Amino acid sequence: MKEIHILLVEDNEGDIVLTLEALKEGKIRNKVTIARDGAEAIDLLLSRKNGQQDEPMPDLILLDINLPKMDGKEVLSIIKKTPDLKNIPVVMLTTSSSEKDILESYSNHANCYITKPVGLEKFMQVLRAIEHFWIHIVSLPVIK
Repeated sequence: MKEIHILLVEDNEGDIVLTLEALKEGKIRNKVTIARDGAEAIDLLLSRKNGQQDEPMPDLILLDINLPKMDGKEVLSIIKKTPDLKNIPVVMLTTSSSEKDILESYSNHANCYITKPVGLEKFMQVLRAIEHFWIHIVSLPVIK
């Protein structure tokens, strides 16, 4: 199985650790790059797009909404309006269950919206399900 490159855009250290642990438990070869705010995520994506980084574009983006510097909705909008980035699947993974946030995310072409569950075991189950679906079931586009 090909290695998948995931961009995790998350500012909560606890959620970063849990996400990395869940991905590690899946025993799937993947590379995870972490951006701790929205501006850092856009900088990483645009520097890769412009060939300023040796690493390839991510195959999948896990994006929180509540981020410092630039929120996840703004990041999503920029990604989906940028021709070289718009085909990267974006999973909104956030604590917000607001109908407004859900509608706005889908209006900006999020590939799915998942509200982070409360509780360690449920959070780990959700991350395993994300990994299973996006790595084992769907075919991801090759982004150069």
